[in-house]
Amino acid sequence: MPESIQMNRENFVTCDLLDANPESQVCLPNIEGKSFHNFGGKDKFCGEIVTVKCFEDNSRVKSLLNSDGKDKEGHGKVLVVDGGGSMRCALLGDMIAESAIENGWSGVIIYGCVRDVDDVAQMNIGVKALGCIPRKSNRRDEGQTDIEISFGDLILNSGMFVYADNNGIIASDKPLV
Repeated sequence: MPESIQMNRENFVTCDLLDANPESQVCLPNIEGKSFHNFGGKDKFCGEIVTVKCFEDNSRVKSLLNSDGKDKEGHGKVLVVDGGGSMRCALLGDMIAESAIENGWSGVIIYGCVRDVDDVAQMNIGVKALGCIPRKSNRRDEGQTDIEISFGDLILNSGMFVYADNNGIIASDKPLV
């Protein structure tokens, strides 16, 4: 990006952000044979992180994305879900993604799977996940929010900031744009 252009929430490039902020964390492109793919209608998104840890139960994902997803400045947050890398069921589908949009969330990153991908691809939200599967998750009201999670060489906490585009995912303790 030419230096005369100021990066913002809409035009940032993770490569340039990382060059300017080398202390930022970088998600590995391949985690135990799995990689993140874009599934949402937006392939570039960023925001303050809210963390969830759940395994094959999307109860917390649904409840959080059904709540206010805006930060203090009115920008959308990003829900980052540690689903344990499970490929057996989806933690996000079209109805929950629609709820996220209605509540102002910028995006969702799932270390796990999604479903209803054709519909989600048409929605104005960023979604990155390891894969897709038609099976929905069980709802047992399990999972934890606002705890430290880690995957792909990232260590994330709520209140940090994440930036995702076609180049990858980076995270920082401070806002970069």
